[in-house]
Amino acid sequence: MSEQSNKNGISPEELKNKTNVIEVETLSGIREDIFRSEIYPQRRPVVLKGLDIGPCTRKWTVDYLSKVGGSSEVKLHVCKTTQMDFISKNFLYRSLPFDVFVKRAAEEIHQEYFLDENEKYYLRALGGDPRKDVADIKQQFPQLATDINFPNLFEEHQFFSSVLRIASKSTQLWTHYDIMDNMLIQVSGEKRVVLFNPTDADYLYLNGDKSEVLDIDNPDIDRYGEFNKAVRYECILQPGDVLFIPALWFHNVISLDFGIAVNVFWKHLDDVMYDKKDPYGNKDPLPAQRATQILDRALKTLDELPEEYRNFFARRLISRIEKKTFLKPPDS
Repeated sequence: MSEQSNKNGISPEELKNKTNVIEVETLSGIREDIFRSEIYPQRRPVVLKGLDIGPCTRKWTVDYLSKVGGSSEVKLHVCKTTQMDFISKNFLYRSLPFDVFVKRAAEEIHQEYFLDENEKYYLRALGGDPRKDVADIKQQFPQLATDINFPNLFEEHQFFSSVLRIASKSTQLWTHYDIMDNMLIQVSGEKRVVLFNPTDADYLYLNGDKSEVLDIDNPDIDRYGEFNKAVRYECILQPGDVLFIPALWFHNVISLDFGIAVNVFWKHLDDVMYDKKDPYGNKDPLPAQRATQILDRALKTLDELPEEYRNFFARRLISRIEKKTFLKPPDS
C-alpha cells in the first residue's frame, strides 16, 4: 500500500475503480466569459486549469510567507489526529504569530507544540473583528494579496469574502456545505477534494451543515449504513488549479502536502436572502431559516397529540413536502 493510501485510507488509483466515484470534470484554457455563460449555469463542480492566478504559485514559499505575511496573531485549529471534526470538536483553538504558524504548519515533527510533536495545524483566516468582519485577504494580508489574481468568474458586486487557508500535510477537514458559490484556488501543495451532490443529503447523516461521517473512506457501516449510497465526485488539485464549488455541494478536503489555498465566496442569490449578521457566510438563507423555525413549531405542536395521531399527521406532513418535489435529481 502506498504512503498516500496509508494516510488517507484509499489511494486515488483505488478510488478510480470504485463504482460510486465520478471524477470531477477538468477544463483547460476556458475563457472566463465562457465559464460564466455556459459552465456556471450547470451548477456542477469543475476544475479549471490555465487561469491566470498571478505569481503566488511561485512566490508563496514558507520563507516568503513568514516574511511578507507579518507577525500578527492568527487563531488556528490544532489537532492530534489528521481528521478534524467540527461536531465533536476534537481540536483546540490556539493563537500564534502568523510567521511562526507558517513555519510550524510546514513541519511534520515539531520541536515546539501545544499537544504533541505530531500535531496538525489548520488556519482559516478571519476578519479583523471575527464577530462582524468578513475575511478578505486584501484587508488581512495586503502584501500577499498583490501576488494573487481572482479569476473573473462572478460579478464584482456579488463578492462576499476571500479566505486564506493553510493546512499541515495530511490534514482532513469535515464534510460540509456552504450557502454561497465559491472557487477554491490551490496555490501550493496537492489537495484531494471529495464532493457530494445536494440531492444525496439524506445519505450523509447531517448535523446542521456538517456530516457526522468523519472517515469517508472507511465509514462505520453499522452506524452509517446509507452513507455509501451517496455518489462521490473527486479530484486532485495541483498548484494553480481552481475548483468551482456550487452552493450546497458538500465537500471534504485532504491536504496531501503542506498546502496553501484561497477560497473566494460570492452571492449566487439576491442580497435579501442572506443574513447580514453572518460574517462567516455559513448560515442558511433567511427563507430556509424561517422554514426550519416553522417546522420546529409544527413538530412541537404535534407533540400535543397521542402517539397514534402524532405519527399519522407527521407522515401526512412528510407526504406534502415530498409532493413538492423540491429535490428532483438533476439530469445525468
